Amino acid sequence: MDRTRLSRLVVFTTVAREGSFRAAAERLRLAPSAISHAVGALEASLGVRLLARSTRSLRLTPEGERLLEATAAPLAEIDSGFAALAELRAEPSGPLRVTMPLLVAEDVIAPHLGAFARSFPKVELEIRTDDHFEDIVASGFDAGIRLGESLEDTMIAVPLGGRRRGRIVATPEYFQRQAAPLTPHDLLSHPCIRRRFSSGQIYAWELEKDGRKLVIDPKGPLILSHQGLIHRAVLQGVGLAYIFQDRVIQDIAAGLLVPVLDDWTPVFEGFYLYYPSRRHMRPALRAFIDFFREATRPAAGSEEALT
Repeated sequence: MDRTRLSRLVVFTTVAREGSFRAAAERLRLAPSAISHAVGALEASLGVRLLARSTRSLRLTPEGERLLEATAAPLAEIDSGFAALAELRAEPSGPLRVTMPLLVAEDVIAPHLGAFARSFPKVELEIRTDDHFEDIVASGFDAGIRLGESLEDTMIAVPLGGRRRGRIVATPEYFQRQAAPLTPHDLLSHPCIRRRFSSGQIYAWELEKDGRKLVIDPKGPLILSHQGLIHRAVLQGVGLAYIFQDRVIQDIAAGLLVPVLDDWTPVFEGFYLYYPSRRHMRPALRAFIDFFREATRPAAGSEEALT
């Protein structure tokens, strides 16, 4: 490729973007006469007029519009590549917006926020908690965290925190009053603590055994919107709760809670951190992804404990 023509093309696109030779000269830090000469030389080499000039205005000719349409995006991509390389040399910094459900923020992210802030003090991390799936591009977020089943094919997704499992639990005292359920349909005769999402929907318990899937919509005296509150309520003997194992594993080990129907509570893939497919990733986002993938990596043996 003719490198002289390429430099003249950069001048031309800058003139088209800025709307005048003088503004382009200021942008490129060149003399106005050098700008005029470069555009004239490009026109001469192509054999077409690219700009229609008058003493008061400047506009693109049809040929100029066609050239700009064909070359503006590749030139912008080159600029973006140079900017990305410059950022790679710099410390991760600037605003970073991430959306996730509240339970992910509390159980997965919050335990490591102090270490992240100390590692990357120039990153301004903003977390918004919402159960709704977010179109992160339309909403202005850099990334999101959701269950893998919610993600669009256009997103890049990386697993975060390993596989998950729910457990159906109640206190030993509860089971002194009530017989433990032996089948999923027995849940319908027990008081259950239910969860309402921010969308307004009440979660129906999703169960599975040997490939057979069931959805049970239990009833009960208490509806809550937060897993932390559900955890506290089940410890107080309100009834049965279907809750993430991470929340109750120590209570089960200590005998404070008793699990039931374990053969109907399957392991699933868990949460994913997702972001748009971009050729050049900001260092702040790369730092967030790398840090939390490592910080939430399952400990040796924890995957086996799920089964």
